[in-house]
Amino acid sequence: MLFLDLPVTERVRRIADLGFEVEIWDWTAKDLAALAATGATFSSMTGYVTGALADPEGAEELLRTAEASLRAAEQLDCPRLNVHGTGLDPRGLPLVPVEVVTPAMWLQAARTLERLAALGERAGRVFTLENLNTAVDHPGTPFARAQDTTALVEAVASPSLRLNLDLYHAQIGEGNLVALVERALPLVGEVQVADVPGRCEPGTGEISYPAVAAALDRLGYCGVVALEGWASGDPATALQRFRDAFTVPPADASGAGAAAQA
Repeated sequence: MLFLDLPVTERVRRIADLGFEVEIWDWTAKDLAALAATGATFSSMTGYVTGALADPEGAEELLRTAEASLRAAEQLDCPRLNVHGTGLDPRGLPLVPVEVVTPAMWLQAARTLERLAALGERAGRVFTLENLNTAVDHPGTPFARAQDTTALVEAVASPSLRLNLDLYHAQIGEGNLVALVERALPLVGEVQVADVPGRCEPGTGEISYPAVAAALDRLGYCGVVALEGWASGDPATALQRFRDAFTVPPADASGAGAAAQA
């Protein structure tokens, strides 16, 4: 999502040279050996290729491609692998849109995530379940709200399944971000951010990300905060604005990492 005029490998180098970890989406379309050779630290990647949580056939496909994703994560030494409520097409739309999530679908999703967490535990990796928004970017996606993903992660109760708490999506779908962070933080494996509207770096929209940063600091969060957003202008400037928004005065001494989407 940054340095889009450059090949992916060069994007990774630019992000790493600026002091950030790197996250990638679909690993199947990338040269993993070339990415590993950059020396960058990879923070998160897509944890499945196809499949869905809430139907038996889709669950088997999700778990099969999750095993392949774990092998790719080993090549990049990537600790976290991200999943959604269902498979998404290149535009971010669900391959099988869902209007109503039934109790049976909830049970199937929890069982699928239990098996996914077991795969992660055996591999020494963590799967993260990301909340999405259905109003703008991902209409028809099941288990999209942060309260949905939180409920599923709580039900599985495994350290190998955590939340990818995306505050851009949460602002569109739910709001009240500081209270959401306070509620969800014990289950969080990563926090993702972008501003609303536009999905660009902090400071370009309505979210007070310094207030969110202060809440994370107050609550003792020491994990990754990732910019999953576009640059409103120069990418290096966007990354600096991101860094500034999450530097808690007088200095961020928490040791938290930062990442950006290549």
